[in-house]
Amino acid sequence: MNYKRLPYEEYFINTSEDYTHTGRVTYPVKYIAVKYNTTKWGKLFGIAHEVNYEIHYESDRNVIQMHFQRTLDTIDWIANIFEFASRYYTAIDFEGEPLQLRVHHGWGDMYLAIKTIVRETWMKLHEEHPDAETEIIGWSLGSAIACLCCQDLTYNFGTKPYLYTFGSVRPFQYTPLNKKRMLRYFATLYTDCANFADVNDLISYMPPFRGFTMIRRVNLGTDRKRSFFRLIHPLRFHVHYDLPDLYKKIPAHDPEELNH
Repeated sequence: MNYKRLPYEEYFINTSEDYTHTGRVTYPVKYIAVKYNTTKWGKLFGIAHEVNYEIHYESDRNVIQMHFQRTLDTIDWIANIFEFASRYYTAIDFEGEPLQLRVHHGWGDMYLAIKTIVRETWMKLHEEHPDAETEIIGWSLGSAIACLCCQDLTYNFGTKPYLYTFGSVRPFQYTPLNKKRMLRYFATLYTDCANFADVNDLISYMPPFRGFTMIRRVNLGTDRKRSFFRLIHPLRFHVHYDLPDLYKKIPAHDPEELNH
């Protein structure tokens, strides 16, 4: 069966749980919550983070689809903002040399907390449906976890997913020495990828520090002109990815383009 991609806006509607109430959900996503903590103070006082995921198989398209949920509560914002420093994540072999991946601390911990169960669930479905394609979807915070999952499945299991994220944040960090190699590596991680980000979506520039990047940023917006007055209205430009007109002109992919 040939791969059949849904309209981009439909992925956002599904993964955002129909946030803007369009009533056009094609698959009702029911997330599984996993609690974890990473500090001695969290363990002492019982303060836990939570990360939410969902994985299912769609027989009509022969697709294994994976979803990662957005920011939900104060604890998520702590992971987003107060744990923004990059941390060592993993070292991989690329182009015959080690390449060290560094990621946003809070989001890296989130994916590590669910990595084993996500792998096991995906592998079980993949064994049952070996010819199925894999789609990985996320919005906002969920986009970071989706990117990390894509890297994990590709590098460790040899699959190349379809990765579609919305209001996408920047989970990876490069250095001046490995910037070009990182961008080349990102281009090997997917069959197709679009980290959709409205140019006036403030969240898509997080963390707001030089060196943080996503796998493949695709800028959206009716005129693609950034405006300070639009950037200060994230509730408008971070939740409108259900609009079909946003996706009519998808810019060509330039693997050398730096994701700012």
